[in-house]
Amino acid sequence: MIQSIIFDIGNVLLPFDFLLALERLQPKCRNLISDGVALTLPLVHAYEAGSIGRAEFLMRIKALLEFSGSDAEFVEIWQDIFTENTRMTELVRSLYGRYPLYLLSNTSDLHFDFFWERYPVFQYFSGAVYSYQSRCMKPGRQIFEVAIRQFGVEPAQTVYIDDVTVNVEGAREVGLVGLQYDLKRHAEFLEALKATGVDW
Repeated sequence: MIQSIIFDIGNVLLPFDFLLALERLQPKCRNLISDGVALTLPLVHAYEAGSIGRAEFLMRIKALLEFSGSDAEFVEIWQDIFTENTRMTELVRSLYGRYPLYLLSNTSDLHFDFFWERYPVFQYFSGAVYSYQSRCMKPGRQIFEVAIRQFGVEPAQTVYIDDVTVNVEGAREVGLVGLQYDLKRHAEFLEALKATGVDW
């Protein structure tokens, strides 16, 4: 019997697109090549893994892109890449009070600060594990084990929802009930969630 539910954030609760930020940064960047996502990915990964902090990330990525604006300008653009998945927000509201709800996400404090301030859906969650704080990332086993301990959940009685296949597989490896979410197949996801015994 399912007793608790853990949600990923990106492309589950909040669809996102790094290309939006890179396009907005373009006018003040001298080195924003066409494949900007690949260019910036190693730094983003290091930041989300907690290997570097906010100040170092901003210094290094601004230098990499040769960004001529201020830190504040960069942050404003870099943060605003999310939209709300209203169908998932509705589900979360329906589940709230029936199950303890938790978050598990590969993210940074820049994005954490932004979406907690911008999107009310996060008020429904009882706890969270973020990669930049735990210094480990999905799909690695360690971050799932951190979440299980921190939330005090029984893996076999806990659904984990993520959009990335390897993350779902990682969750299943530690005994969680992993479900993959596709923004374009929301109705199918709801059926799969119901099949686990979750009710709302």
